[in-house]
Amino acid sequence: MYHFIESGLSNIWLRNGYTEENSPYGPTVAFEDIFGLHRAIAHALIERNGVLAGEEIRFLRQHMELSQESLGNLIGIGVQSVALWEKNRSRITATAEKLLRLIVRGHLSGNATIRRAIDALNHLDATAHADKLVFETQGGGWHVA
Repeated sequence: MYHFIESGLSNIWLRNGYTEENSPYGPTVAFEDIFGLHRAIAHALIERNGVLAGEEIRFLRQHMELSQESLGNLIGIGVQSVALWEKNRSRITATAEKLLRLIVRGHLSGNATIRRAIDALNHLDATAHADKLVFETQGGGWHVA
């Protein structure tokens, strides 16, 4: 069994689906279908009982490729609350946890509305942190390229 600490979760073990090898730089591990594995982990986390731990909240957020700020915007809370949950310095509220599970479930199932909201937030994050803004004309007006 392999302790899958690369996931950022302390309680994930793999029975198979990985290969341990030696490279010129030292031991390495290769995983089969890493995206599928992450989806399976995310699904298991939202389906199990109990309050989500900080590392689980972080895993789910990162699986959806959201910043802490974007997740906070989706749930309707501040970025600092998300950061505190992920560090286990504050407990996620029951309402926020239910909403997070619902958002992840929609993301995993390909729900178009949830996907569009996540994509829009990711786009906002990318443009907010861009070193330069590139514009182009299209349809008679200027737009961020």
